[in-house]
Amino acid sequence: MVYTPPAMLKPPNSCSLLSSLKKELAQAVDDRVFALYGLRHQAFVEIPPQRKLGDLAVASALNLARELKRKPREIAQELAAGLSLPPLFKEVRIEGAGYLNAFLDRSAFAAELLATPLVRPPSDSAEAGKVIVEHTNINPNKAAHIGHLRNAVLGDVLVRSLRALGRPVEVQNYIDDTGVQLADVVVGFADLRGLGLAEVAALPEPFDFYCWDLYSEVGRWYEADKSRQELRRATLHQLEANQGERAELARLVARRIVHRHLKTMARLDVGYDLLTRESDILALSFFTRAFEALKASGAIHLEADGKNKGCWVMPLSQSAEFAGLEDPDKVIVRSDGTITYVGKDIAYQMWKFGLLGRDFEYCRWEEEGLWETCHQGGRADHPPFGAGARVINVIDARQSYLQKIVRAGLESLGHSEEAGRSVHFAYEMVSLSRKTAIDLGFLDEDDESGKSLEMSGRKGIGVKADDLLDQLEKKSVATAFERDPGRESEEAARVGHAVAIAALRYFMVKTTTTRVIAFDLEEALRLEGETGPYLQYSLARVRNIGARLAKEGMPTEATLDQVRALDPAVWADDLWELVLAAADSPEIVERSADSLELSLIPRYAFELAGRLNKAYRANRIVDEADPALRQVRMASFQAFRQSLELLAGVLGVPVLERM
Repeated sequence: MVYTPPAMLKPPNSCSLLSSLKKELAQAVDDRVFALYGLRHQAFVEIPPQRKLGDLAVASALNLARELKRKPREIAQELAAGLSLPPLFKEVRIEGAGYLNAFLDRSAFAAELLATPLVRPPSDSAEAGKVIVEHTNINPNKAAHIGHLRNAVLGDVLVRSLRALGRPVEVQNYIDDTGVQLADVVVGFADLRGLGLAEVAALPEPFDFYCWDLYSEVGRWYEADKSRQELRRATLHQLEANQGERAELARLVARRIVHRHLKTMARLDVGYDLLTRESDILALSFFTRAFEALKASGAIHLEADGKNKGCWVMPLSQSAEFAGLEDPDKVIVRSDGTITYVGKDIAYQMWKFGLLGRDFEYCRWEEEGLWETCHQGGRADHPPFGAGARVINVIDARQSYLQKIVRAGLESLGHSEEAGRSVHFAYEMVSLSRKTAIDLGFLDEDDESGKSLEMSGRKGIGVKADDLLDQLEKKSVATAFERDPGRESEEAARVGHAVAIAALRYFMVKTTTTRVIAFDLEEALRLEGETGPYLQYSLARVRNIGARLAKEGMPTEATLDQVRALDPAVWADDLWELVLAAADSPEIVERSADSLELSLIPRYAFELAGRLNKAYRANRIVDEADPALRQVRMASFQAFRQSLELLAGVLGVPVLERM
């Protein structure tokens, strides 16, 4: 099976001002090379190591020297002599061994940057097709914990990035309402607590907190008597068949839990276009359609003996991707007739690409304001769902093997292109730092077992997402009152909420996805340093410039005509660096989204904020008597504000007028 890594997939190119100019410069050099030497060439645009050497550099002369058997500087001189520079460039110089170094017209570039949106969606984005992003996917059996938040925030930041780049995106949240975890909670209600449907319906909120304790209690109950797990198997059969009292109880539990999960995610401004339910995949025979196709293709077979006797198995031992595994064959349907997760996932993935030949019905969950799948009684006025050109599944790294099998299933059915466009956005899990684990009572002071503790919903180890948000908001509100004791309580609560969201979202994205997050309560509550609140502070600071200018009776923004008319000599290098850094932010977003390394965005935003605060101290505006210097500084800070507002929006960091 041939699999294309995410970085090699080719979505449409975004079109920021700076990226457009890089492409235009490269094309101008390519055209000049062809005109002079009749060679097809692809110029590569670089950033010079020092600003005095130019804004952009092209090494084509050095690359062509061997083929033309000439000195690079001679080639560079010929290229420069007749080079048609694109608009906004001032000049090109030959530097070093033969680099073509281009200098932008600083005033014209700054005016153009302020005049248009930072991101200009490409004209070919619609033709490239819809991207389906599936994320969050919390089992509907208990409250969301901080580990789930990493999935939801990473998925949401990816969606925001793609949409900022002008790419059509559909966001799905998969609800596993026929799985083992939900079955265990049903067993807990029915067999451990002896509660019926009406009694469960009458339980007060927070219902998901109640189920949190019940789920871990059921785990201990099973351990005390292994035979009780027969109740789980019997319950699973009812859930998959969607029949019986336990299936009805499961629907109630799942509905109430999902409602709570959506409320938790709404606190973080995480939303979805569609909830897809596993029960509907089964009720509409999605898996049956996929199962028959897999059998017909020979991709699966019925085992006659051995440990998998009576199971339908996908043999993977011949695939290089699964080479070296002790048991590479994967069970799709168990001998008792129940379907494994991966079997349902193959059917679901086929539907996402429009390959299944059938569709869900769709209902509107009005209370939540979103669409959900159903298998009867659907509405005809629903938006088009599924049929994506690219599918990104945000699932933790432990699921890498199963995601490979899903792609192998598509490949075995002849859908090689779709298998290549099936992307697993993997990330490592969230553990508890040793100190936090001790503070929360999960470790003893003298426990030397390790530096961190992996969370486990089965054992009840973990910090509930809502509890964490409550603590963050409480701390943030207290800080808001410390900064300004005269604040109204309502305003302090609003600021506290916004700061808490910024702190948590930034924390979940700032670490590369290949590293486990050791969650530390004190670090998460810290409101200084490399944090979301620091970005909020930087934005509030630059937005406040206009208010201060207005108070002094001065114009609050530089006009485009004034910026264009500025003498390039007034642009200090630190301000020009700020403008270029701001202009580069769309490319950072694009690079981050295409590589699925979202930590590039908060890292760049933090770097920008540092540049701003340094430049702010050295370039006062209100106190500056020279109108030209005041204009150039205003223009620089406006460009910064535009850029950081883009990055804050992608990160989901709320913008505040004052902290």
